[in-house]
Amino acid sequence: MQMIIVYSIDRRLQTLHKVTLVLVLAFGALTLVLQDDRFIKWKPTVLYLGIAMALLGGSLLAKKNFVKLMLASKLPLPDPVWRNLNNAWIVYALLMATANAYVALYFSTEAWVNFKLWGYAFPVLFIVGQGVYISRHLRDEPSIAD
Repeated sequence: MQMIIVYSIDRRLQTLHKVTLVLVLAFGALTLVLQDDRFIKWKPTVLYLGIAMALLGGSLLAKKNFVKLMLASKLPLPDPVWRNLNNAWIVYALLMATANAYVALYFSTEAWVNFKLWGYAFPVLFIVGQGVYISRHLRDEPSIAD
């Protein structure tokens, strides 16, 4: 539904939207087909590792900063800031993959569900922290009155 709304407003989907839609549909379908709590518990670890590998591989092998490629049209930031954001996402994804793997491996499914429920504080804090960091580096656009 979200992609339909975005498409109806913008008349196009950005690459990030398309990738997100494919991942949500693919992993959602696998979850329904397999109905295995191990798959459900390990899915976030695999996704976080995939994000970390894509960002790290992009910067090391392809010499591309995927965070910058996705957001540069909306946020005018200097290259060192983009590099720091890319690195922050890599570290965050690796930490979240590790935390999820640990809880999935050593705790019950009920404990894992509680971890996922209350663990939503982690991405919120990470994104708020990024917002604070980004706000210090945004270039001021001259206003029309200036």
